[in-house]
Amino acid sequence: MEDSGTNTANNVARAIAAALDWTSTPDARKAAVSYLESIKAGDVRVLASTSFHLVRKDWSSEIRLHAFKMLQHLVRLRWEELSPTERRNFANVAVDLMSEIANPCEEWALKSQTAALVAEMVRREGLDLWQELLPSLVSLSSKGPAQAELVSMVLRWLPEDITVHNEDLEGDRRRLLLRGLTQSLPEVFPLLYALLERHFGAALTEAGNQQLDIAKQHAAAVTATLNAVNAYAEWAPLPDLAKYGIIHGCGFLLSSPDFRLHACEFFKLVSPRKRPADVSASEFDSAMKSVFQILMNFSRDFLHKSSSNAGFIDESEFEFAEYICESMVSLGSSNLQCIASDSTLLPLYLQQMLGFFQHFKLALHYHALIFWLALMRDLMPKAKVAHSAGDSSAVNSLSTSYGQADNEKRKILSVVNDDIFSAILDISFQRMLKREKVHPGTAFSVGALELWSDDFEGKGDFGQYRSRLLELVKFVASYKPLIAGAKVSERTIAIIKHLSLSQMPAQDLPVMESMQLALENIVNAVFDGSIEFGGGSSEVRLALLRIFEGLLQQLLSLKWTEPALVEVLGHYFDALGPFLKYCPDAVGSVINKLFELLNSLPFVIKDPSTSSARYARLQICTSFIRIAKAADKGILPHMKGIADTMAYMQREGSLLRGEHNILGEAFLVMASAGGIQQQQEVLAWLLEPLSQQWTQLEWQNNYLSDPQGLVRLCSETQTMWSIFHTVTFFEKALKRSGWRKANSNLQNNSTSSPTPMHPMASHLSWMLPPLLKLLRAVHSLWSPSISQILPGEIKAAMSMTDAEQFSLLGEGNPKISKGALILSDGSHVDMGKEGYAEASGTDIRNWLKGIRDSGYNVLGLSTTLGDSFFRGLDIHSVELALMENIQSMEFRHIRQLVHSVLILLVKYCPSDTWDVWLEKLLHPLFHYSQHALSCSWSSLLHEGRAKVPDVCGILAGSDLKVEVMEEKLLRDLTREICSLLSTIASPLLNTGLPSLEQSGHVIRVDSSSLKDLDAFKSSSMVGFLLTHKGLAIPALQICLEAFTWTDGETVTKVSPFSAALVVLAISTNNVELRQFVSKDLFSAIIRGLALESNAFISADLVGLCREIFLYLCDRDPAPRQILLSLPCIKPHDLAAFEEALSKTSSPKEQKQHMKSLLILATGNNLKALAAQKSLNVITNVSMRPRNLVNAPESRSDDGEVVGLAAIL
Repeated sequence: MEDSGTNTANNVARAIAAALDWTSTPDARKAAVSYLESIKAGDVRVLASTSFHLVRKDWSSEIRLHAFKMLQHLVRLRWEELSPTERRNFANVAVDLMSEIANPCEEWALKSQTAALVAEMVRREGLDLWQELLPSLVSLSSKGPAQAELVSMVLRWLPEDITVHNEDLEGDRRRLLLRGLTQSLPEVFPLLYALLERHFGAALTEAGNQQLDIAKQHAAAVTATLNAVNAYAEWAPLPDLAKYGIIHGCGFLLSSPDFRLHACEFFKLVSPRKRPADVSASEFDSAMKSVFQILMNFSRDFLHKSSSNAGFIDESEFEFAEYICESMVSLGSSNLQCIASDSTLLPLYLQQMLGFFQHFKLALHYHALIFWLALMRDLMPKAKVAHSAGDSSAVNSLSTSYGQADNEKRKILSVVNDDIFSAILDISFQRMLKREKVHPGTAFSVGALELWSDDFEGKGDFGQYRSRLLELVKFVASYKPLIAGAKVSERTIAIIKHLSLSQMPAQDLPVMESMQLALENIVNAVFDGSIEFGGGSSEVRLALLRIFEGLLQQLLSLKWTEPALVEVLGHYFDALGPFLKYCPDAVGSVINKLFELLNSLPFVIKDPSTSSARYARLQICTSFIRIAKAADKGILPHMKGIADTMAYMQREGSLLRGEHNILGEAFLVMASAGGIQQQQEVLAWLLEPLSQQWTQLEWQNNYLSDPQGLVRLCSETQTMWSIFHTVTFFEKALKRSGWRKANSNLQNNSTSSPTPMHPMASHLSWMLPPLLKLLRAVHSLWSPSISQILPGEIKAAMSMTDAEQFSLLGEGNPKISKGALILSDGSHVDMGKEGYAEASGTDIRNWLKGIRDSGYNVLGLSTTLGDSFFRGLDIHSVELALMENIQSMEFRHIRQLVHSVLILLVKYCPSDTWDVWLEKLLHPLFHYSQHALSCSWSSLLHEGRAKVPDVCGILAGSDLKVEVMEEKLLRDLTREICSLLSTIASPLLNTGLPSLEQSGHVIRVDSSSLKDLDAFKSSSMVGFLLTHKGLAIPALQICLEAFTWTDGETVTKVSPFSAALVVLAISTNNVELRQFVSKDLFSAIIRGLALESNAFISADLVGLCREIFLYLCDRDPAPRQILLSLPCIKPHDLAAFEEALSKTSSPKEQKQHMKSLLILATGNNLKALAAQKSLNVITNVSMRPRNLVNAPESRSDDGEVVGLAAIL
């Protein structure tokens, strides 16, 4: 037998060597792996004896490591196959191994695997084994540094399953492990403290005696012990950590450059611990207070050293300070209440956190920003903030403003004084500036501040950082409006004065730009409209008004004419918008100033595509919209003056159509404050000139009556852009006028509504017919008979814009010139081209895109007006415009049509017009989409490439990019079509559908009570669709195929439609529908569960399976037949399943039974339901990678040497 065991061990050793030897042939490696797997799956006793034989020292490290992993495999997965006696013998051998392996000459990886084996064994065997092992481990640890290191490793790995989720360790066993370890803490913690103290002192002593090898062994023991301590830091009772000296010991090691980062890890884990609600809270507070004191001592020393001689602090010091700061932030964010009553410690802590916030190092500042943001969020009441009356001390208004805050928060607020708030604002203002915009010569230099660091971990991007900074500014302004107002006004005026005196103002312009964001947020916080600003104090209100009036006067007095300066000035007026609501007398001055700025900018420009002046003019026009929205009714008295100025500028020819459109939009915003009557008058004034041009037949016949008409139009640039601006203004008018009807008009039939007519309703009759002709002409360009005779320039313009391609590839948009109008997809139209003789290919492409975008939006918005659209428009013209060339449309265009028009049309179509509208529009869409999607998905799944029409015009050269774009286009269209089906199945469009019993009790439906499907066609859009076979067949086919298209989002969208089908199949006597749901839909859903992409929606799919089986299995044999056809099910399994269903009325339990049956019946091959087991991998306790240059245990399993940095 012994010879047989030796032979097996030799064979396994050779197999391990072959499997790890990359010079072996693939067949040899495959055979070796297969043999090793057979050993692991074979006789468990042979596996144990062979593995123990191979971990001996006379084998190579590779073979020994693999043998340890085989032993761990046995313990983890086959432990129960050993008898109790065999398990005890196994444990004894494993513990004896520790004594053998605890040798300075042994590789660290072998020690680690030995410790992992013992820890795994304890987890499997349980509490009794742990109690037996602990005394022997304590004894072993006292024999030397190598033994201490190994024992610490065991103690480190043992509790990992408490904090790291492990599928292999069930909840009860995890609780038992936690209980056992907690009971042993009085033995474990003194041991760990003694090991830290003993080996830290020994390492220093031996290093002093130049015994470097021995010193390294002691250092390794200290590091292993610290790692063990960190494994307990997250869950062990905090008072115990203090009682047994662990907190003190780790605090002491913070002063050691060699161990401080590992000690930092302890404080990082302890700092966010939650305060218990039981009687141990006072002990917790005491322990946490000591943590505060330890960290604050190191913070004090660093901040003092940093402020006095920053040049002498090296990067390792900054790294250490960052970790200390991180823990300080966690402490303050989670446990500030522990020192709230300490009148000495709390102010000192807040001052240190302010010091970190003011620090020039971005990483330190950023961590402190997170603290101050969390603190202000916590201290501010959940309701809208009422400002501190008098703005002198937070305490004065606590009784009224902070009635919700508890006593601890009041104590904290009383310490956060005005000086702290002022300092926060000062630093925030300076750090608004982007580094790349700072000019070395600016007088408003931020000095030594590190504005941005590409190496800063977890920074995200600058926009995210600045948004947090602005949020903090907003909090401060909400609570201390006078301080915030005075600070922002003072700094802004100082910048303005400097710009006025500067020889090169452009250098300081970025500083001015950055302050605009601060001003905007402060003004929004102070004048947000939710309360009477100033907290009810007239004195504070008057002071605030004086501050911002003074700032406004400074801005109004500026005589800037440089486009960049004018643009920034316009942004400042935008930022002061909410203030104007409380100072209506200033509105007229701002409007006059905006017109002055507009007229100061040159109108005729030779090269508008590169002109900053054109862009500045557009920005000033946009300011009118923002001011109108913010000033609300304060702008109504000035409407006539604005109208007169606009008319004058038009007569003088100094206002382009694009600019006029923006000002017109501003006018609509102003009118919305005056009510429906005011809106109607403004719309009549703005739209009457447009209607006279728009309704003329001459341009329609000239450009829209034949395919060559659009070609001619594209050569007449002025007319082309005029049409574009007309359509875009229709869109603006629909968006800006009327009221938000939300879903009030959904499922609204011909019954008249008591609400007044929408102000745009009377304009649809003349507005839409020419637009439909225009869209029909645009769509016709893609039809094969027309596209082949088009000029090359037009053909090129029909391809995707660069912005669309960048979007599909997930890349950033290309740089856009100033003066460009951004379209919905990110593409742009250069407004400066207006009035020029020739349009380039890019202009034509963007014009086509703009017409499609705005045209679709106009139609979609028009459907929300209800009867004015559905009863006032000729369905035939709509059908021709939208569906005549559906088969020639590209996927992205169909997706846009569905998204912008058809989904809204379906939502708002009155039920008595479904017959007229839905069949004519949805039938061609569903018929073509089903065929196109089916072909493209088949191509993608079987050939690896989706074939879509959109990319035909893209030059070859990057096949991978084309493939990515094709797949994205296919998925986008698929999701949009299924969104349309989801809309059709929405509850508001299916009010007639009964709800299934939610109790789980199945009410057997009497066949005589079942309704005809026609009974639902007027109260359920899904019912209506099913009664029209031309609509139903392609829609149902899309529904079935969607489950197999490897797109989870698509299945999520088609699921509500499927659910409605199930309800109708249960509620009606329609045999075809019942058979479809019972057979086709049921099997399609099961096929969908086989795809991992459907894991997110799997619970809903199992729910559908439950409903189909529960309600239809007695009326149709298909559900049982389908389940019995699955590969791994037996008839008795199905019988047991049905019995289990009958014994519970809980839908949740019934779903679980259905899920279990499906997993059983398919042999666990339904990937959407498969449990994602996490591997039991021993990992480092550290939660984020550290730059552990000085850490002794930063080793890998290849036996890399370990060292104490200061000694080596």
